[in-house]
Amino acid sequence: MKNTLLRQALAGMRLLLVATVVLGVAYPLAIWGISRIPGLQANAEGSQIVVDGRVVGSSLIGIDPVPADPANDPYFHTRPAASAEGNLGPGDPASTGGSNYGGASEDLLAAVQERRGAIAAREGVRPEQVPTDAVTASASGVDPDISPAYAELQVPRVARVTGLPLDEVRRLVAENTSGGVIAERVVNVTTLNVAINRAR
Repeated sequence: MKNTLLRQALAGMRLLLVATVVLGVAYPLAIWGISRIPGLQANAEGSQIVVDGRVVGSSLIGIDPVPADPANDPYFHTRPAASAEGNLGPGDPASTGGSNYGGASEDLLAAVQERRGAIAAREGVRPEQVPTDAVTASASGVDPDISPAYAELQVPRVARVTGLPLDEVRRLVAENTSGGVIAERVVNVTTLNVAINRAR
């Protein structure tokens, strides 16, 4: 009986030792090594955007910028976030998620109308010219992408405030637009704002 217990205890200890080495050391090292392969490293590190050696954000996370002077707003803006205190934002990137309001919700309809009016005033257009994605939050609340229509609506304001020519701003929008034949075309606001700041 004692010999059986001793053999079982030793077998369990060997299994624990092997599992610790394989699953606790070898496997994490292998995954870390794979993440260092050229072409995978940027994704493994969170698709960071680096400017002058400093990480300024991630191309996967959209955080609505807050201008120092709202009357002279030089930024392209993301979609609204459900986590925002006001209807337009900015949202809290640490708290993601949608509002869970249905299409018939009075609160959602009121928020959409308020957003439409605020964006129309900011861009100097009629409320009916504001695209749908400008007034509806994404499911995550931190979506970095907007429609080309919403980007185009913001181009004149950004060009005026930054002093960049309209054609230059449109070129930067095009360079930060992806998608196409199968996927819907989208503009990455995070990378676009970095490009605008570099061009100023």
